[in-house]
Amino acid sequence: MGFLSVLSMAHKLVKERTASGDTVIDATCGNGVDTQFLCELVGSRGTIYAFDIQAEALERTLQRLFGDSKAEADVAMADHVADREADREADREAKRDMDHEANREADHKANREADHEANRDADRIAKLQLVHASHAEMDKHVAADAHGKVAAVMFNLGYLPGADQSIITTTDGTIAALEAAISLLRKGGILTVVLYPGHPGGAEEADAVTRFASELPQHVAQAVLYRMTQKAEAPYLLAIEKR
Repeated sequence: MGFLSVLSMAHKLVKERTASGDTVIDATCGNGVDTQFLCELVGSRGTIYAFDIQAEALERTLQRLFGDSKAEADVAMADHVADREADREADREAKRDMDHEANREADHKANREADHEANRDADRIAKLQLVHASHAEMDKHVAADAHGKVAAVMFNLGYLPGADQSIITTTDGTIAALEAAISLLRKGGILTVVLYPGHPGGAEEADAVTRFASELPQHVAQAVLYRMTQKAEAPYLLAIEKR
């Protein structure tokens, strides 16, 4: 039967502690796998922050989530919601001017249905903040009123598959990001880190992260490891639950 993969176990732990409407973070969005999982988990009422230092990773994430409709998205999300609403209002005004008075109510109903369908992806994007920045700076980008209320933060360390493998997460940046993530979590919130000791620099980073977790005071958080003990270079999972 075998055991769950480290990625599946990370998803399991997060799913058990996260609900619709929560605020969550993908600290290393990469190909968008965890971002997509988190979007589905928290639903349209939730908020998702996804970080990466590579614009290519943000583009891949948009492509995974929205396909060809990603052209509607703006990686700089700050003004996206307001701009979309202004565009929709302008379209509605123009349509109302063109409608005949006798058919206005029927036309409005049809327009609302069409608008809802056409902007379904945009509504989802409005809940997703894609941030082109280091995960070490996440506390600067997460809304102040969400500090201490985040349900889950997911890390997938190493490099972006299929991209420049010299661009990797670093020990100093990752430790700073973990400290920021713990401060953002609510009590009972979870932080998951998938570590890759097999690539150059990966073992040092994995050791540092594991040591960081082991030194956390027990009244602050509890930490567990999930790994294959017979394969030293296999990826493994570290999970931290805030107390």
